[in-house]
Amino acid sequence: MATLVWFRDDLRIADHPALAAAAEDPDGMVLLYLLDEESSGARPLGGAARWWLHGSLAALQTELAARGVPLVLRRGAAAEAIPRIIAESGIDRVLWNRRYGDERHADAELKASLRASGVEAHSFVGGVLHEPGTILTEAGQPYRVYSPFWRACVAAPEPAVPLDPPTRWSAAKAQPASEVLDDWGLRPTHPDWADGLAARWEPGERAAAEQLERFLDERASEYAAGRDFPAEPATSELSPHLRWGEISPRQVWHRSIAAGVDVGTFLSELGWREFAWHTAFHRGALHERGIDPRFDAFPWRSADVHGGELRDWVRGRTGFGLVDAGMRELWATGFMHNRVRMVAASFLTKNLLIDWREGERWFWDTLVDADAASNPFNWQWVAGCGVDAAPYFRIFNPETQQRRFDPDGRYVERWASDSLLVPGIVDLRESRIRALAAYDAIK
Repeated sequence: MATLVWFRDDLRIADHPALAAAAEDPDGMVLLYLLDEESSGARPLGGAARWWLHGSLAALQTELAARGVPLVLRRGAAAEAIPRIIAESGIDRVLWNRRYGDERHADAELKASLRASGVEAHSFVGGVLHEPGTILTEAGQPYRVYSPFWRACVAAPEPAVPLDPPTRWSAAKAQPASEVLDDWGLRPTHPDWADGLAARWEPGERAAAEQLERFLDERASEYAAGRDFPAEPATSELSPHLRWGEISPRQVWHRSIAAGVDVGTFLSELGWREFAWHTAFHRGALHERGIDPRFDAFPWRSADVHGGELRDWVRGRTGFGLVDAGMRELWATGFMHNRVRMVAASFLTKNLLIDWREGERWFWDTLVDADAASNPFNWQWVAGCGVDAAPYFRIFNPETQQRRFDPDGRYVERWASDSLLVPGIVDLRESRIRALAAYDAIK
């Protein structure tokens, strides 16, 4: 008999509690990645995410093969695929790291089913600093405001010390057949639009660790002052590595504190990611409906009627330099600076009054770091319908934001210099007045 480790959004070998436990099994391990877009709660991946997943799985395959244990690839719903693999390989124990979105309900059902059939099934802490349900108000309720949530996190016992990679590696004798990664078609071919992604990013655990060290050595000391300026190389660029679990938030936390520089502001951004996941745990699928029920009656302008404006936004043709530069950077690289994300999202939801879900879907398809919590959580924050949301009257003026955060125009010049030569698709003053009237109507 042997142990099956089910990899999900934790594509690494260090600080992987399920893998560490499985490595102690003298009968060896079967290591599985299951491409499951069929189970309840699973959201099909966007194009940029699929590109990253291919690279991350290829990197993990290489790391595991060097240790003598293959990574088995399968597709399908977990409730059907995992029992099938158990039967093929004589497995008597299944381990995984927990997920905190709606997928966890399917995970719980699978765990109960496996145990009922006589197979051990255990789960371990997943990709968070503190498990949801452990950080609550004095009344035992989830936090709705970030600042007290983060103070409670900081006051809580320190996140667990990251685990080292296993020192003992043993493959189970009966390895199930694996599908071929290239056959999954995760990377685009006709046409191949991913050249810019490949030029910007290197997926994989090793690349994630190297990126963290570069940030701590070269950027961390200037992070607080420079993080809002998109032309400056001040941010960590760890978000896609965290999204795919190539590095854990616990690793980032402990290594950053040990670096000997002021990382308080940086860790608070890690806390914002934590807040998103805790909110998703308590609130359910965030991409489907705003948390604030008043927004069910919000007079969003139909994208069907105003599709031309939505297309202009998607293509970076709004005539507002900072918005257009961000949207073109996103298309070219699968990434957009966080300050610019807020400005672009505000422009769509407030100046154009187009439903935030339209923008969230586009980001889901084009961002390499779009996860099921942070992406809709941040869109709801800008639109005003989430927890701790920006006040409805906070409308980011893209021209003011450009003067403040790209004062010498380097960012806009790099990505959208022609945008400055065409008129904007809306009048900022008039659209602001229209947005405020719409928000007043639901107060």
